[in-house]
Amino acid sequence: MFQFFRRMKTLVSSEVNNMIDKAEDPVKMVDEYLREMESEIAEMESTTAKIIAEQKLLARKKEDTAKLVDTREEQALKALEESNEDLARRILLEKKRAETEYAEIAQLHENSLQQVEDLKTKLNEMKHEYSEMKHKRVTLVARAEAAKAKAQANRLMSSVESGSAKRGFNRMEEKIMRQEAEADASEELRETNQSLDNEIKELDKRTEVDAELARLREKLTQKDETKG
Repeated sequence: MFQFFRRMKTLVSSEVNNMIDKAEDPVKMVDEYLREMESEIAEMESTTAKIIAEQKLLARKKEDTAKLVDTREEQALKALEESNEDLARRILLEKKRAETEYAEIAQLHENSLQQVEDLKTKLNEMKHEYSEMKHKRVTLVARAEAAKAKAQANRLMSSVESGSAKRGFNRMEEKIMRQEAEADASEELRETNQSLDNEIKELDKRTEVDAELARLREKLTQKDETKG
């Protein structure tokens, strides 16, 4: 269990860059590893609690057996005082079995004490490693977001460099310039036609004036001839 937990820590610490390069979502993967770590810690805590309960049970059995050994000692001594050697012998046999049981229970109790200490040590290490990974998650998420932003910026730059938008912009600029040129040409043509119309009107005016002058000259000529 603990070895798997440490392997999982290694994955979180050393394979983040690989996850970023792959299609996997590194943030989701890191969170999944953290959930697995939490599960391993909960399992370790449950196991440790069971061993502690067993250790306490053994401690009580050890104490009860020790008391039984002392009781059998007193009972055997009393039987001898009453000159009942046969009873004393049987009591001592029971005492011997109790002593053997006590030795076994004492050894189991000692083993459980050591096992509990080992489990507590490993549990503390696991919690410490989990705390480190949870703290490191902030950095990993920031790195992942920075990588995404950089990739998006690169895609945008590639799009700009490919010229699709720029070419479209240039086409619109050329179209506007063409429309402006056509409008200018239309304006020049209109002004040219208007100038020609004005010249024709001026010519008509001069013709009318010339006709009036000719009429007046003829009128004067006729007047002079009448006087003469």
